[in-house]
Amino acid sequence: MIITRRTLIGGTLALAAGGCIPPDQSPIGRLAAQLRLIEAAEMDSLGGTLGAEIFEPETGMAVGINQDRRFGHASSFKFSLAAMLLAKHAAGAIDADKKVMWSERDMVEHAPFTRERIASGATLRELAEATQVTSDNPAANILLRELGGPAALTGFWRSLGDEVSRIDRFEPDMNNVPEGEFRDTTTPAAMARTVARILYGDALPEAERAQLRQWMIETQTGARRVRAGLPKDWVAGDKTGTSGLVGNTSNFIDIGFVEPGKGRPAITFAAYYRARSAGEEVSASAERVLMRVGRVIREFVERDRRIPIPNMFRQV
Repeated sequence: MIITRRTLIGGTLALAAGGCIPPDQSPIGRLAAQLRLIEAAEMDSLGGTLGAEIFEPETGMAVGINQDRRFGHASSFKFSLAAMLLAKHAAGAIDADKKVMWSERDMVEHAPFTRERIASGATLRELAEATQVTSDNPAANILLRELGGPAALTGFWRSLGDEVSRIDRFEPDMNNVPEGEFRDTTTPAAMARTVARILYGDALPEAERAQLRQWMIETQTGARRVRAGLPKDWVAGDKTGTSGLVGNTSNFIDIGFVEPGKGRPAITFAAYYRARSAGEEVSASAERVLMRVGRVIREFVERDRRIPIPNMFRQV
């Protein structure tokens, strides 16, 4: 008999239902179980690992799966890079409106902004917007270099109280993060709280915080990920990351915020899915996993309300 992880989880839940293992019937316990089921649902086809943390800054309430496991950032680090520029500008340490130039030597794959502006250059603020909104890789490298390199971004995280997240290399080398690698990694628990400190703490003045938040809302790369599982009238913004086959794994990432309105607290999230293969079909399945995390966020927000919630496992 071949025992898959799905079989194991299903058997565990069956034992719990039979009274052998007392299940956690609290709202948070049920949501944690939902996340485990999401991971198990794609286990046979993708062999993947889901890491996620859903965090409510106002109350400190959180729910997740594999929250302390390390995952690569891929392009999701660019959110923090843009935040670091805005923080340094607000502190008078750098002029975000300083214009910089670059050359063909700086160009790497995925350069929708920097390729168009290679002759005229751009301000650091424009580069920050491009690296967040379009995930432009040369823009990220140029900006990271101007701000002091990978060690400076790691230092920025440490200044926010994040002792876990780190960046060690530039694009595209920093995407080479096989399982077990420490370089260029974070954990869902650490990053969900870092997003909260940047957007809802005192890391940025109000004007810079509003600027970054707007850039996140305008970012469209996450339209089919976590945000696809949220109600359309909720305000949300994110930064995604994707890396191809590295050490027999491919990685799909989405970090961001959700503001449900109607007096309900804001949410930050960090979701990472490590699949054991790559390709268009895998990408679609991985995005479906992250979309289902969005549905858990909805349940998390509405956990104390009597609003009916659609079946999060319906086919879309």
